[in-house]
Amino acid sequence: MLRYITVRAAESLVALFGVSALVFVAARLSGDPAALMLPMGASAEQISALREELGLNKTIAEQFVIFVSNALQGDFGASFQYGRPAMSVVLEHLPATLQLAGAALLVGGILGAGIGILAAIYRGTLFETGLMTIALLGQAAPVFWVAVMLILVFAVNLGWLPTGGYGGIENLILPATALSVYVAASLARLARGSVLDVINAEYVRTAWAKGLSSRVVYVRHVVRGALIPIVTLFGIIAGELLGGSVVAETIFGWPGIGRVTIQAIEARDFAVVQASVMIIAAIFVGINFAIDLLYGVLDPRIRLTRKA
Repeated sequence: MLRYITVRAAESLVALFGVSALVFVAARLSGDPAALMLPMGASAEQISALREELGLNKTIAEQFVIFVSNALQGDFGASFQYGRPAMSVVLEHLPATLQLAGAALLVGGILGAGIGILAAIYRGTLFETGLMTIALLGQAAPVFWVAVMLILVFAVNLGWLPTGGYGGIENLILPATALSVYVAASLARLARGSVLDVINAEYVRTAWAKGLSSRVVYVRHVVRGALIPIVTLFGIIAGELLGGSVVAETIFGWPGIGRVTIQAIEARDFAVVQASVMIIAAIFVGINFAIDLLYGVLDPRIRLTRKA
């Protein structure tokens, strides 16, 4: 297991290094960062002075070494919008994203897995048809449309909840619900197919033949055997949401990473954009690393395969 963890950790570090290289290249392919950061009409002297301040007058290799060295220290430069280090700006908005994504993943994960498992257990019935129809509609509905409908019904017409903003639990309900619909619908369809595949497995038929109770068969054998694809999709969705739910954050005025990244792109605040991308990449890599470790717990054969 230790070797498995070490290999996965090394692969994660390589992935982060690759992302840092892509961020470095992308920032320079978009044009001269110094010219883009300064307002229109800036003089050649001002551009030259900023290039020297940012180290852009050095060779590409030297710039990359400096960029990686600073990135390892969490230094992506200062944001000209906020007048302080870009990383502090991004980290300031991270708790809002964690709160929103966590609520959506909790509600959507429980509903999606529950709906999918029930649909598989009651396969071939009207109950299954109804559940899968709801899941299909939920997956087909865009997040922005669900968000707007929730605002119209519960905020505008009924007046039960605020239309947006950041604050207490009442501000969290609508954006978390809008995102949880997508999470639940996506997981429900995959969970149903995964459970149906496992139900027909030989070891499950053996469990039934032993006379085990339905609860034991479904919990210990069926659900556990179906978890790997469900956990995989859940990890992908978690990475997307924790990386910033741009649409929901924009519609509801939620001050998360996604929203601040879009604002930074519009303002050409490259320091904040680079810091945001690296934080989002680190979140994705961290989640993938955790999911890989969970694979080894759910199915020891994965560890043995990797070791071989």
